[in-house]
Amino acid sequence: NGVGNKMSLSEEQVLENLRKVQEISGIAPSDHLEGMHFSVEMETGTGKTYVYLRTIYELNRKYGFKKFVIVVPSVPIREGVLKNLQITQEHFQNLYDNIPVRYYVYDRNKISQLRGFATGDNIEILVINIDSFAKDENVINKPNDRLSGQEPIKFIQSVNPIVIVDEPQNMETEKRVAAIANLNPLCTLRYSATHRNLYNLIYSLNPVKAYDLGLVKQIEVDSVL
Repeated sequence: NGVGNKMSLSEEQVLENLRKVQEISGIAPSDHLEGMHFSVEMETGTGKTYVYLRTIYELNRKYGFKKFVIVVPSVPIREGVLKNLQITQEHFQNLYDNIPVRYYVYDRNKISQLRGFATGDNIEILVINIDSFAKDENVINKPNDRLSGQEPIKFIQSVNPIVIVDEPQNMETEKRVAAIANLNPLCTLRYSATHRNLYNLIYSLNPVKAYDLGLVKQIEVDSVL
């Protein structure tokens, strides 16, 4: 149904690669693979959104992946991601040789956009609120006459998107976990300062490290004398 992501590595190879990355990051190596979920711990205010947007471009440059879904827990965060996409577009175009990119926010009234997401040969970035697809009664999960009777979500499923989960601690309920899995992701990349579950942790920028690197606001206390 479209141009999809593909990966041929075995789970054993992915686990070996994960351990190498953990060693570089100074993280205790995992003894097993907790599914294709990879956690990035980043302290608030250190540029998390910029990092995962740049990761999209890097994954395309190095491995040719083209389909990405950014799942957010709320409308304000969704709007923040959209704003970041707008203000960084020229910056990333300069860094990555003007590679064609299309991004859009999921809109249930423009459901045919998902066909373009699936069939497009550019980097395609879909930003979607978890509440837009976590329930059976959501438009995206119901057969649609404008799509020849198909459920719109099948266009996403068909291309094995890399799913980026922003603030995943807000999406740990059974229903929301199942909803993300139903997107048929190649893998999920999970970015937060306050993870509830650190699945396959690959990088940790904790408060102490962020302070030492001068990435967050610092307060110094001095006496009157």
